[in-house]
Amino acid sequence: MQAIKDKINDMTSMRKAKSDARAEEKAEKDLAKARMGIAHEVRLAKEAEAAMDLHVAKADELAKREMEKQSAYADPHHENAVDLNEHPHSQRN
Repeated sequence: MQAIKDKINDMTSMRKAKSDARAEEKAEKDLAKARMGIAHEVRLAKEAEAAMDLHVAKADELAKREMEKQSAYADPHHENAVDLNEHPHSQRN
């Protein structure tokens, strides 16, 4: 009779140990999945930042070309001539 009780206790202990191990494994998998998601979002953010930097550089280059083109046509003696290097709303004292 005691042997049967010991066997049942051993089976219960083994079942509990397996259950705990499964729960721990699931928690580790969930953590790994979350880390993968974070890494993916970081990669996307870096790619977007690089694309934005490229667009800013392109816009800057286009603006410089346009300013050079406009300054080539500007007549400094004309009464409505504007200095393209100065912002029209800035106040210099």
